[in-house]
Amino acid sequence: MLLIEIKPDKCDFCGVCVGVCPEDAIELKEANISIIEKRCTNCAKCVWCCPIEVLVFRKDKLQQLKAKSS
Repeated sequence: MLLIEIKPDKCDFCGVCVGVCPEDAIELKEANISIIEKRCTNCAKCVWCCPIEVLVFRKDKLQQLKAKSS
């Protein structure tokens, strides 16, 4: 389950997130940013390093995950 959401309209394509992703799960192509869900481990390094909060946690998915673990 992918817990990270992209706000593509905010992205300035700086590439910081690509550089910190240990799984090489973020792609920047032309004017497009995407997460390769098969590779993403939800480590959140991209969320913490993004200087303009383009990558954020999906609160709906976090709540589902918490409900399952309760």
